Amino acid sequence: MLIPHDTRIALDMVVDLVNTSPESEATDRLADVDALYGFVQDHNVSGVERLSPGDLLGVQGVRARFAEIFAAPDAHSAAELVNQLVAAAGTTPQLTDHDGYDWHVHYFAPGASVADHLAADGGMALAFIIVTGEQERLRRCEAPDCGRAFVDLSRNRSRRYCDSRTCGNRLHVAAYRARRKEAAR
Repeated sequence: MLIPHDTRIALDMVVDLVNTSPESEATDRLADVDALYGFVQDHNVSGVERLSPGDLLGVQGVRARFAEIFAAPDAHSAAELVNQLVAAAGTTPQLTDHDGYDWHVHYFAPGASVADHLAADGGMALAFIIVTGEQERLRRCEAPDCGRAFVDLSRNRSRRYCDSRTCGNRLHVAAYRARRKEAAR
């Protein structure tokens, strides 16, 4: 699956944003304006200078909408959610080449809030996944104690575990040990 660099960056941002929620982590990693500022810095979100409590609430709302898209039961449901999110963000596609990246598209309007910025660019990245018939790549980790979001970009769509923790390794080692124990009986 060929994904342009700007779409990949936006997908990574969406996943990281969803994974800041208390549903994915023990605590809310986006609980205050300082945490939001750190998120914006970590993801090189352009055009953001000042952040306020209103920005935090807006981004937390976008995070919840992204989580709904990951939970959508089918492409039609996901598409409806993406359409609502992108329309509310007031998308304004623009070609740009900044910060060492070749030409790419930003979908947020000039002067948009950070929430609209993330909703527009992230929503369009999710739209790309849906348009290519790959909505099932939007997944949650299958480890019993995890549930973090990820986008399965494996060739055969076989990824079951996130890579931010060692979920796959832990479960594979546990299965191996169980097989060895059973064989020893």
